[in-house]
Amino acid sequence: MLIKFQIAPRLRPVLHLLFAGGLVLGLWAAGSAHAELKKDLIEIPEIKKFKEEKAAAAAAEAEAAASHGTAKHGTAKQAPKEEVIAPSTGHKQESEAPATKEKVVAGANHKPVAEKSATTEPETPTTKGSATSESVKQLRQALGAIGTPVKQPVEKPHLVRTGAKASEAHGAGTGGETSREYIRARALALARGETLPDAHGKEGHGGEVHWAYEGENGPEAWGKLKPEFNLCAIGKRQSPIAIKENTTLYGPAVPVQFHYTPSTGTVVNNGHTIQVNVEGENSITVRNSTYKLLQFHFHTPSEEVINNKHYAMVAHLVHKNEAGQLAVVAVLLEQGEPNKLVNTVWTYMPLDTNDQVRMPAGAIDMNELLPADQRYYQYFGSLTTPPCTEGVLWTVLKQPLRISPEQFKIFSQLFPFNARPVQAVNERPVREAQ
Repeated sequence: MLIKFQIAPRLRPVLHLLFAGGLVLGLWAAGSAHAELKKDLIEIPEIKKFKEEKAAAAAAEAEAAASHGTAKHGTAKQAPKEEVIAPSTGHKQESEAPATKEKVVAGANHKPVAEKSATTEPETPTTKGSATSESVKQLRQALGAIGTPVKQPVEKPHLVRTGAKASEAHGAGTGGETSREYIRARALALARGETLPDAHGKEGHGGEVHWAYEGENGPEAWGKLKPEFNLCAIGKRQSPIAIKENTTLYGPAVPVQFHYTPSTGTVVNNGHTIQVNVEGENSITVRNSTYKLLQFHFHTPSEEVINNKHYAMVAHLVHKNEAGQLAVVAVLLEQGEPNKLVNTVWTYMPLDTNDQVRMPAGAIDMNELLPADQRYYQYFGSLTTPPCTEGVLWTVLKQPLRISPEQFKIFSQLFPFNARPVQAVNERPVREAQ
């Protein structure tokens, strides 16, 4: 213990010298590292200048390519994974190498370039013979992290059609019903008090939901397409029905009085059938009530089944009285000789869905679509198309008319099948005129 206390005072100068020497060496090492760091930082403006020149060259190349039509529809290659915020748009581009603050600032000095031809990040130039220290690398990474925005998933833009092309795109599968022209035409027709081209009157073929006779929007799905179509699924007095003479109420009945005069009208292809909107004084009197003829249209095969038989076609003549009640006369059509009125209608056949052709005055004589024997089956049913409104008085003429095979072929080429399946009778009485 005595020896230790005697030697310790002697060692103090030595320890002081060693401490001073270590301090000097530490300052020298720090100065060397600082010089190395300063040297590396001086390189950043050079990198900035190099990248600015590269970006300017890429922009010039892109503009030249665009002027020759090579950059049409934005097909120029974009720099993969490069993410730079353009000051004017705020959009991001991704980059595999971390972007520095200088890279962001550089965007303010140059016009934003949406497309770049470069696909690789240029290497950083270094001074010949100098090796970058680990501390300098860490500093670069820190600076890069500060200047690089946080990468977020960017949703790819969807192609949106505008103007006329958008209308064409939407109208391609719907007959143009969603176009402005169609809406304007309907509004004008309503303002003039005209009957719109919908089968079965105002509530017939048409509507926003595109129901069909087959497929996922076929008759089994009609009641689910819109709330107002629910009667198609739950109604108890629906049409058409299968009529069998051994179950009808056969007996005396008041004849239907037809008051038809030569008239004009418009032939319409409404996407579900060929329909003729009739103008003029045409009506029927049945059950002491007068119903005015609105329009007539066709189905194939006949929606009505008589004694287990379908006919080739059927014509539905739609009438309406002052109380708003509907009465439909069904004229069964079988193949044979040509029918004069059908030939007239086919003469003015529209070319496409929602196309319509005006007929000359006096061209329509509905008497040409009536059989000589006008006895009938009669019952209360519904519209045979959505919204399947009930309370319709149906009169099915027992004697069929004939149309030629050529007339049948013309219609069936446009509408191979447009008939609703028969519905449950649900104990409804069916009158058969004697």
